[in-house]
Amino acid sequence: MFPCLKLRLLEERLQCISDFQKPKILLEQYVTPSHLGSHMLYTIQSQYGDISGKLVADLGSGCGALTIGAAVLDASLVVGFEIDEDAIKICQENVIEHEISNIDLVQCDVLKYAPSRFNDCFDTVLMNPPFGTKHNAGVDMKFLEIALNLSHNSVYSLHKTSTRKFILKRAESLGVKAEVLAELVYDLPTTYKFHKKKSVDIEVDFYRFTKQ
Repeated sequence: MFPCLKLRLLEERLQCISDFQKPKILLEQYVTPSHLGSHMLYTIQSQYGDISGKLVADLGSGCGALTIGAAVLDASLVVGFEIDEDAIKICQENVIEHEISNIDLVQCDVLKYAPSRFNDCFDTVLMNPPFGTKHNAGVDMKFLEIALNLSHNSVYSLHKTSTRKFILKRAESLGVKAEVLAELVYDLPTTYKFHKKKSVDIEVDFYRFTKQ
């Protein structure tokens, strides 16, 4: 077992993070629920020791829930990669509000350009990628491939449970070990005008990918 902040305290920190003011549907911007994010981070550190003292990347960092959570768990440095300038501004405000110094933010479209100097640079890569349910079919797999380029150790990610067979097969073809650590329910709140329900529960798998 690896030392870890208590789950309750971690979730309380994530509950205080400001979210998207005007989420962009083309970027599939949805908040990572605090209970889900805290359980992910708690598992990563308490079971595998992959955050504390590690160089961590958050791919598609958004408003910074996973980024700040990893920083709170004493990562040596967390680098958030995010395409959206508005999201980065909110993340910066959250970082200041939480008085955290071990975070850097990089604005770039990782699908088009992930700086090669970061290849194999990170111990751990975290991400809650777009699921590709609207206009971006397959985008979650593109995020995974990029994450594997950035990490020399492990990648932790969320993917729809309905795609499990495909993802396990794809991981095998990429030469990485894929483990489903947990089956979770993503409580997706009403975010966009086309949403008709107050919330929708999406079944998701929490993965750990490790290089052979």
